[in-house]
Order: sequence, then structure tokens, then C-alpha cells
Amino acid sequence: MSSVLNLRCAPIPLVRIGLVGLGNRGLKTLERYQFIRHAQICALADLNEERLVVANDTLRRSGHQECATFAGENAWQEICRQADLDLIYICTDWASHSTIACYAMEQGKHVAVEVPAALTVEECWQIVDTAERTQRHCFMAENCCYDSFTLSTFEMARRGLLGEVTHCEGAYIHHLFEESPWMMDFYARHGGNPYPTHGLGPIALLFGLHREDHMDYLVSMTSKGTNINNTLIRTARGRTILLQLDVNTPRPYSRLQTVCGTKGYVQKYPQPTIHFSESEHFEGEAAIAEAEKFFTSDAAERWKRGKALGVPNEMNYAMDSRLIHCLHNGLPLDIDVYDAAEWSCIAELSWRSAREGSKPIPVPDFTRGQ
Repeated sequence: MSSVLNLRCAPIPLVRIGLVGLGNRGLKTLERYQFIRHAQICALADLNEERLVVANDTLRRSGHQECATFAGENAWQEICRQADLDLIYICTDWASHSTIACYAMEQGKHVAVEVPAALTVEECWQIVDTAERTQRHCFMAENCCYDSFTLSTFEMARRGLLGEVTHCEGAYIHHLFEESPWMMDFYARHGGNPYPTHGLGPIALLFGLHREDHMDYLVSMTSKGTNINNTLIRTARGRTILLQLDVNTPRPYSRLQTVCGTKGYVQKYPQPTIHFSESEHFEGEAAIAEAEKFFTSDAAERWKRGKALGVPNEMNYAMDSRLIHCLHNGLPLDIDVYDAAEWSCIAELSWRSAREGSKPIPVPDFTRGQ
């Protein structure tokens, strides 16, 4: 099988999309794509016929053409087999992500899949193997990589203002007691960090994981009672990453977004802070204003466009606008299948380490040394 590092496929003039899963995330994706150029959602699939009716009502009210619909247990397979689609966008439950993604790629479709892309290391290998065999893109829709403060931090690092970045911290700290009881139950039964990508994704891109560095091993532990998980990762170049998951305690929402370099320091939570030197230290609103000076990348410009258009979630818009831009122009994607596998595999590896007394667990190299 051939590597899909920096995969380029033929440009697609209009990216025709089949959307699988019309729950909360799916409906928001449907609404968002009404603002994105060079793309059109053409078909919808869901277990529930009523959700498909709601989705088409949403399109009709906004002046858009209704979509072909597929309902029932086999709807996801039917939509993947449609010859007139280029991209399958997966917004289903976590357990089905890798199965649908692999099937879609086998049908010759590119894939965008909500996080996490897979729940086990075996599933991670399956999506990598399938992407390499079919030479199709598999994009994981990790929107936190397109957070405005994150995009500014990327630019600060690119300009060398932080020096060599040696340690980063990321998290998903979000009290979900009433908002998502099914997620609370899943976390309680898991025992590790089953939702690592919000914290890890931006760090992985900043570190250039599987591009100029790679994760070597991790250790993980989960607190008794509150099920707070801490996972510490070491890279081949000796850099460290701390990931934290806490959905049980009433702490304020935080993703930490902490970046430590030899010349500077940046964090978003609990208070935005930027430190370049003793004479260049910014906190709170001053840090946000300073970060805006570095909000200049193509993704940042798309974020701004989303805000100007009134799209509800600018970082989701920037993420999908970048995805379509790359497919439309035949460019490598920002987030590839190796990212999807590396970030998602932490779910199983953190569980294994925590279960085995914080034993160091190697992180697979899904590029096979490439």
C-alpha cells in the first residue's frame, strides 16, 4: 500500500456531499454548509425518517434545494454507494465512525468524520489501511484546530516568537452532567481519556507530529470517584504533552491551550496570556488584542469570513471552508488520516495505561516510518 502523506487528488469543481447522521452535529453541519463555496450537500442519511424531514425543511426554508434522503439501518451504506457524491460527511455516534469511514472510502469517496475518528487502535489501523489502499482522503473534523487563539498561536510559533516549543497542555474540561448524560455514562465506564482530540489536535499540528516529530509513549492515570484523567505523552524529540479530561466536576470550561517555548509562553484558559519577554507580557483583553495581530493565516481569514456572514460557529466554518478549499484545488488536507489515527488512538492507549498502573504504553507510528 502507498503512503497518503501529503496526498493530492484531482481537483473537484463542486464538492458534492452526502451527510450521514442528522442529530445535533449533523443539523449544524447542514446549516453551516449553506455558507461554504464550491460545496453542496446533495444527499442525507439517518436512521430516523423524521430527522430527514426536519433537515429538508431547514433547506427549503433557507431557499436551498431539498436533498435525496436515505432512511433506516442500511441508509449509511446506500448513501456511500451513490455515484454522484464526492465526500461522505459522518456525524453519527462514535462507535460507527470508523466503520462508515472505511466503507465510504472503499466506495471511492473522500471522508470527513466527526471526532474521534475511531475508538480502538485496531480501528485506527483500519482507517489508515483503507485510506492507503484506496488513496482517498480521510479528514477528522477537529474544530479546535481552528480556534482563533490557536490559529494566532500557530503564527507566533511560525515566526519564532516562542523559541523552541518544548511542552504543551490541552484539555477537555466541560461539566456535562445535564447536557450529555450518554457521554457522562461513556466516560464513567471508559477509565481513560476517550475524547482526547480537542486537547491534542492543536498541539499535534504545532509540533508537526508525523511530519517532523512523532509521539513515542504515554503514561496515564484516572482519579477515583471523579474520573479525571491525566495523560502525559513524550515525543521522539523529547517534547512533552499533558492532556486532561474532566466532565464530572463543575470547573469552568477549559481546553487549557498552553504552549511553553524557550522564548515565550501562551495560554488561552483560564485567562488569555501571552509572554514574549518581561517587557512584552499581555493578559486578558490585552492578550486577545495582541493575538489578533497574528490572526493572519488563510484559516484565520476564513474564520473572519464566517463571522462576517453570521455563521453560528466560526471555527467550524473555518474548518470546513479549509477542507473544501483543499478538495476544490487538489491540495493536501490540513488534517490527514494519520492525524485522525494518532489523535484517536489515545482513547485506547490511555485506558490501557491507567488500567495497568500508569504503565508506559508505546504510541504506534501509523506512517510506518515514513
